[in-house]
Amino acid sequence: KDVIAEVEGWYSCTSDTPDFWRRDLEPYPRHGGRFTGEPAYFKHIIKAGRKLMEKMNLKPSDIDYFVCHQPNPAFPARAAATLGFKPEQYTLGLQVSKFGNTYSGSSPIGLAAILDQAEPHKRIMIVSYGSGAGSDAYVFVTTSQIKDKRDRQKFTVKHQAENKFIKYIDYATYRRFKEGL
Repeated sequence: KDVIAEVEGWYSCTSDTPDFWRRDLEPYPRHGGRFTGEPAYFKHIIKAGRKLMEKMNLKPSDIDYFVCHQPNPAFPARAAATLGFKPEQYTLGLQVSKFGNTYSGSSPIGLAAILDQAEPHKRIMIVSYGSGAGSDAYVFVTTSQIKDKRDRQKFTVKHQAENKFIKYIDYATYRRFKEGL
């Protein structure tokens, strides 16, 4: 197979939890306040992570890297610790401080940061989160091809986060463009 990682297992969970939404014709989404943390994000991330480890008969120590949805730096660190992961297992994938909250892109960016540095035969758990609410958890194992394929890649997550010549606009600039302010 010509892949850098293979899916070893997965688990999904959902519920009807109104934590974040945008009504028709409203320009901005709204937060459900008290529904955002405990009954939404943490409930789903932790349940999906635990159930996948149970399903696969894994302990946190069997997993080399952990990454989950990153709305801010505190939530994923707390979720990882609750699941039993140590900082050295999740800090490589924690990218929200560099890019901000990219919403559904946050866990894949974290996974990409891990894949940029992971060695062959390393186990990675990723747990996504979507408002509404639900989580999908996957365990990947890197293959022996990861080093060869990585050597062909110039634009790593680290390169994009630290390159002074790549310009990202801030929210205020975006608003001026979008609304003509």
